[in-house]
Amino acid sequence: MKTLIHPTAVIHPDAELHPTVQVGAYAVIGEKVRIGSQTTIGAHAIIEGQTTIGANNQIFPGAAIGLEPQDLKYQGAASWVKIADGNCIREYVTINRATGEGEVTQIGNNNLLMAYVHVAHNCVIADSVVIANNVALAGHVRIETQAWIGGVVGIHQFVQIGRLAMVGGLSRIVRDVPPYMLVEGNPAQVRSLNLTGLKRKGFSSTEMGELKKAFRILYRSGNSVSETLEQLELVCEGEPVQYLRQFMQLSVSPGRRGLTSGKGNQNS
Repeated sequence: MKTLIHPTAVIHPDAELHPTVQVGAYAVIGEKVRIGSQTTIGAHAIIEGQTTIGANNQIFPGAAIGLEPQDLKYQGAASWVKIADGNCIREYVTINRATGEGEVTQIGNNNLLMAYVHVAHNCVIADSVVIANNVALAGHVRIETQAWIGGVVGIHQFVQIGRLAMVGGLSRIVRDVPPYMLVEGNPAQVRSLNLTGLKRKGFSSTEMGELKKAFRILYRSGNSVSETLEQLELVCEGEPVQYLRQFMQLSVSPGRRGLTSGKGNQNS
């Protein structure tokens, strides 16, 4: 039977790898790593710390997962990286473990992280997210399901990216990005609905119509966000718009980063 682990790989004897895991040349896998079935680890990849990786993941050469966070507050706490199933993690991606005791940097299912993406401590990425090359996520960033992040984007710590949002390449994101929106620029602004993404995900004509109405209220009325959120509750009833409203309401609450602005609103 052909061996699945290259003879030059360095694997700690206490690491737990499913028998179907493949490990490439010169990869390094640490003591507390757990890897599920059918996952492949590329050449020169490094996986350390308390890192749990599920099934059917592809981890490409040079990726570094589970190393200490780049955080001056880190004092050696036992923290985690947890990666679920079906992810594609390309060349030289870095995923740091969390800062505090028992805290987690978490990656969901079926995500694509292209080459040189950095995922900092305590980030949470949901499912079916696409992050293009050279994107940097600062600490505590949260990205919701089916969001798309263009290349060479910088995302400020504690920012949240809503589901099915699209962030254009070369943008600087310092505030929350609402669900279903296309955001782009430096400084970033909400430009339009992510219409292509919504159509591809099968949103009905009724849902699309309500989201278009919500967009006009939010970004073309000239009122403050607080005023337009109140109006939105009265005129739109569908689940997507109600979720959008809830997301935006939380974003303007104390302690949050606030909302990425758009033409016609004042983000207040």
